[in-house]
Amino acid sequence: MANLIYSAKDILQQEFKTKMRGYDPVEVDEFLDGIIKDYEAYNREILTLQEENDRLNAKVAQLTKSQSISSRIQTEAPKSQAVTNFDILKRLSNLEKEVFGKKLESDNVSAVAPTPAFSDEEDFGKTRQF
Repeated sequence: MANLIYSAKDILQQEFKTKMRGYDPVEVDEFLDGIIKDYEAYNREILTLQEENDRLNAKVAQLTKSQSISSRIQTEAPKSQAVTNFDILKRLSNLEKEVFGKKLESDNVSAVAPTPAFSDEEDFGKTRQF
């Protein structure tokens, strides 16, 4: 807070000397009472505004921190997603080689081995039972 010359108490306790042609002491006291009330109201307002300012600064700091964390997470997410996609494609390629490689081998074996002969009528009769 700024360096103040007079506090509300100083204003209240101030005594003035009277001279022959001075101001009316009652009128001066009433005026000073009004100044004291305004002075105290300004002090309360300053304290309220300082508390609000501190609260808002803390909120800004918190939001800035959370925003930096979320932006950091967003920048890290695409990198991990690209790695994940690459890994998935690599696994899929290996799986296809494994499956289709065995299928080709089984096709070669089945071409060499004779296939059992089933009649279509026999197959049709078994199907109709269900």
